[in-house]
Amino acid sequence: MTRLTAAVRGLVTTLAALLAVTATSAPAQAKTEPKAPDDFVALRTVDRTIIEEMRYFTRHNFVGERIDGYRQPLCILTRPAAEALHQAQRQLLRQGYSLKVYDCYRPQRAVDHFVRWAEDLDDQTMKDEFYPDVDKTRLFTDGYIAARSGHSRGSTVDLTLVRLPARPTKPYVPGQPLVPCYAPQDERFPDNSVDMGTGYDCFDTLSHTLDPRVQGPQRANRLLLKTTLEHLGFVNLAEEWWHFTYRPERYPDTYFDFPVSARSLAARP
Repeated sequence: MTRLTAAVRGLVTTLAALLAVTATSAPAQAKTEPKAPDDFVALRTVDRTIIEEMRYFTRHNFVGERIDGYRQPLCILTRPAAEALHQAQRQLLRQGYSLKVYDCYRPQRAVDHFVRWAEDLDDQTMKDEFYPDVDKTRLFTDGYIAARSGHSRGSTVDLTLVRLPARPTKPYVPGQPLVPCYAPQDERFPDNSVDMGTGYDCFDTLSHTLDPRVQGPQRANRLLLKTTLEHLGFVNLAEEWWHFTYRPERYPDTYFDFPVSARSLAARP
């Protein structure tokens, strides 16, 4: 009986060793990335004339580095939102303007990146441009950063107007001197858009769409963008002149996390 038990134990030990070797030598399986639903599209497939300057694919944003999940500088939206932008673009082109998008669908992992950055109070790299008068400890309290974003639902877009013919935008050089986002247009970071009174992603009350301090051509530009989009089903976020959501949303309660890339739209079932 003792010899049989010892033999069984030996066999079990041998089998365990073989399984361990097999597990070690087996190639690690690549993580399968989530895909976009069928009714998400690249904006350029609906309208190739809309200018795309995807800021979170670059280092010129309030974090100061490319944001997680932005694999390509690509605007992705639900088809109804993209088609409504196409209609807005047709109207604006007749008036000598083009839309320019800064951000469209935003994966949840990008929002998580924003949250980690906001919690790191020592990282003040881009403060002088994007939040010069806001203490970083107040970013959550004041609503500039949140754990969820409507962008992740696929029907929200950040955008502006460009007077045609569009001039090229001077590229951002990391480390260059930063100027407050509410400075006069000829002083702040050069952007080929019309003057909206502040730059994009300016964490300041001057970014409120109808702030009474913004008057003249700046207010007229905001209202042109706002009225054009609202007539086509978009709703503006009052605190951000650049932020619009197409209603009714296809996915009002779903926060997607597929990467911003053409691959997320390809080979979908």
